[in-house]
Amino acid sequence: MVAECQTNSRLLERVARIYKWLDTQIRDNNELAGKCSACGKCCNFNGSASDNGQGFDHRLFLTPPELMYLTANLGSENTRPMLSSRCPYNTNGKCSVYEYRFAGCRIFHCKADTDFQSRLSESALKKLKSLCTEFQIPYHYTDLATALNNLASV
Repeated sequence: MVAECQTNSRLLERVARIYKWLDTQIRDNNELAGKCSACGKCCNFNGSASDNGQGFDHRLFLTPPELMYLTANLGSENTRPMLSSRCPYNTNGKCSVYEYRFAGCRIFHCKADTDFQSRLSESALKKLKSLCTEFQIPYHYTDLATALNNLASV
C-alpha cells in the first residue's frame, strides 16, 4: 500500500514536470504558441455552424497519467462527466481546473502556429507514453468525453 502511494506520488510529480516543461516551451515560444484570449471556445468541442461558431471542430484526447493527475488533484468525488460538447470544467467561460488542465489544453491556442502545436503535442505524448511504460500503466489515447464519462461511472 505504501509503495503504491509512493509510486502514485512519483507519477504525479512526473506529470507535473511534463506540464511545467510544456508551459515553459509555450512561454519561450510565445509567437509560435499564440496568445490565448481566454474566450473559452476551445472548451466547446462542437464547432459546427449550428453552434454559431461558439467552438472549434476538434476533440481533446488525453492519456491515463493526465487523468490520474487531474483526479488526484481534484479528488475523485469532484470529477465530472461530460454531458454536452462543452468541457464540464469550463464554468462561465473560464477553466475551473486551469492549474491541472491536460497537455492538449496547455498546447492548443486558436491563434497558434499549427506546426509548432503538432511538434509540441508529439513531444508531450512521447513523454506521457514513457510514463505509462515506466509505471506499467496501460497506454491509450482517449477522447475527453469518453475518459470523463468512464471515470464518472466507476
